[in-house]
Amino acid sequence: MKQTRLYFIDIVRAIAILMMLQGHFVDTLLDPQFRNDDYTAFRIWSYFRGITAPTFFTISGLIFTYLMLKAKQKGELNFRIKKGIIRGFMLIGIGYLLRIPLFQIFYGDLGTAWLAVDVLQCIGLSLIMVVLLYVFTFKKTLIFSILLFILGTVIFITEPWYRNLEINNLPIAIANYMTKTNKSVFTILPWFGYVAYGGFLATIFYKYLERNTFKKTVITSLFIIGFFLINHSTSFLYFLHRITDLEIIKLSAGFNYLFKRLGDVFMLFALFYLLEAYLKHSLILKIGQKTLSIYVIHFIIIYGSFTGLGLNRLIGKTLQPWEAVIGALSFWLVVCVIALNYVKTNQFIYGKINRLFGKMRESKED
Repeated sequence: MKQTRLYFIDIVRAIAILMMLQGHFVDTLLDPQFRNDDYTAFRIWSYFRGITAPTFFTISGLIFTYLMLKAKQKGELNFRIKKGIIRGFMLIGIGYLLRIPLFQIFYGDLGTAWLAVDVLQCIGLSLIMVVLLYVFTFKKTLIFSILLFILGTVIFITEPWYRNLEINNLPIAIANYMTKTNKSVFTILPWFGYVAYGGFLATIFYKYLERNTFKKTVITSLFIIGFFLINHSTSFLYFLHRITDLEIIKLSAGFNYLFKRLGDVFMLFALFYLLEAYLKHSLILKIGQKTLSIYVIHFIIIYGSFTGLGLNRLIGKTLQPWEAVIGALSFWLVVCVIALNYVKTNQFIYGKINRLFGKMRESKED
């Protein structure tokens, strides 16, 4: 069976990370007086910024699950599962490390703010959960696929039940994965829903990718489903409520942003899969493959990880719109140049982990 590389995945990741860079830059530094929906430019920017996180989580579920399934085909499943677990914990660790106030360590008071869960911790835990679900389904792709679809759907529909969840009887480090009470930016619900849908898509790619009409069929399907979710998912949920009389479906329809954003993601996937041949540029692909390094670098520059001196403090919310635009473009350039030429986050951390495991094996043998 021939190997087919999905270049559009790296293209989507590149677009998503660039959207995130400018989104965080503008959100952190734009003067509040211009953060107003009366401004058409801000309204458009705000809408597209809202697509970034759903895209990241969905594409993470797709690429991770697809590689895991391909590893099974190659007879390397155990290695991929082990690597996936390590990567999950690695992302969780980096997420916390970026928030630890190092200077406060010297005063013996770290506080609890650094325990807030952000995108890396949430994606890391999600990847671990995908592996556990795959093992739970006895590595049966069909069962795994159906379970992911059901989980994603249930998580989205039941969002009103946990939207304002408060947890007081668990350690804050655990509670932060489920509640935003302690300033977590992302929580495992509903965001694992996007990872689950991405994993579901991966099972479809794995099963049918090499069929001659697959690309045309999946692009058309993603466009149609995406359009339906954006424009008609709310009315469909109300229709389901009338049939089932389940109050949770009505509540979900009344604040239906998850399915609409999933529709946006599907439309993006379809668009970039359609344009894959034209966007398969080495620079774009490299950016898509360096998302972790780019994320770490941008976080340090904007939010002042380790030093406490980021753009959020040095500049603050003072920029005019034209300054924010020029600044965001410059920020793209600086972060990408550093990530592509000087930083190798993945290789560095994986190297440290492999050396650690090597020393552990040696100690056991001794």
